[in-house]
Amino acid sequence: MRAAVFEKFQGPITIQNIPDPTPKVDGVVVKVNATGLCRSDWHGWMGHDQDIVLPHVPGHELAGTIVEVGKDIKNFKIGDRVTIPFVAGCGTCGECKSGNQQVCDHQSQPGFTHHGSFAEFVALDYADTNLVKLPEDINDVTAATLGCRFITAFRAIVAQGKVSEGQHVAIHGCGGVGLSAIMIANALGAQVTAIDINNKTLALAKQLGAQSIVNATNNNVVEAIKDITKGGAQVSVDALGSEITCLNSIASLKKRGRHIQVGLMTGNHKHPNIPMDRVLADELEIIGSHGMQAHKYPEMLKMIVEGKLHPEKLIEKTITLEEATITLPNMNKFQNKGVLVVNSF
Repeated sequence: MRAAVFEKFQGPITIQNIPDPTPKVDGVVVKVNATGLCRSDWHGWMGHDQDIVLPHVPGHELAGTIVEVGKDIKNFKIGDRVTIPFVAGCGTCGECKSGNQQVCDHQSQPGFTHHGSFAEFVALDYADTNLVKLPEDINDVTAATLGCRFITAFRAIVAQGKVSEGQHVAIHGCGGVGLSAIMIANALGAQVTAIDINNKTLALAKQLGAQSIVNATNNNVVEAIKDITKGGAQVSVDALGSEITCLNSIASLKKRGRHIQVGLMTGNHKHPNIPMDRVLADELEIIGSHGMQAHKYPEMLKMIVEGKLHPEKLIEKTITLEEATITLPNMNKFQNKGVLVVNSF
């Protein structure tokens, strides 16, 4: 099969012909119809993920059709159109048994623990636990935006942030996760403030439901948010993952507010300075959010089918697999204002 491969971290990504994958007894092989280009793929290419073994095929947001099933598969068959969360839980560890597959002790992640979806075919493990059948009303390109950024934002806003109508929500960083979070919080009736450094991205954020925007280059972010919200946000999300956005998010909360950390904290940002004096005195909550379980998809898919959420509006354009080899290494330049999806292999 054709696949995008890198043989060293931060090295060239090339199109190669490599062997087709085969399913494990509890897995499937999926023909990839579309796959999203995500900043997490950039982190993997940079070498920030210790699970990756070289040479490697990236890609973890996908939609496709099952073409082969392992002998122990019971709930899916060849021809089913499916997607999967980027964390596939084993189904048997303590976390999985408690319903928290997103923090599985033995998780499988296509594009990280094994070859991913920047290819014609991808193997997916623990399929009965993690695959999600796609409604006919959601096409492959739209479905390919769901498996990382959109589900991560959905769980961060709904389950972890507990956002409700009328609350003030601040979203720091308007990449795929941030834009998704804006759309979801707006659909729940929240008053959303979007923060970014790119005016074009902020304009898109307004189109997706942000009532107010702040350009972090030209403004004191904390003061601006406190002014807009008359004292601070009830929920604030760091959707980028940097020491600055994390600090701004926490510092812009009102008393008893919630900070949700969604953006990956890597390299020198792993251990940021946090104002624990404010966390203590104002009873702030600091909450991590890591993906979403497959069994939680129905609520989100129902909102999409009913027209309450429009993930397709996040898509800037579709690209080829060849174009992805050039675009992926440059994702840290933030040149795109929306999500890119590969749909030509």
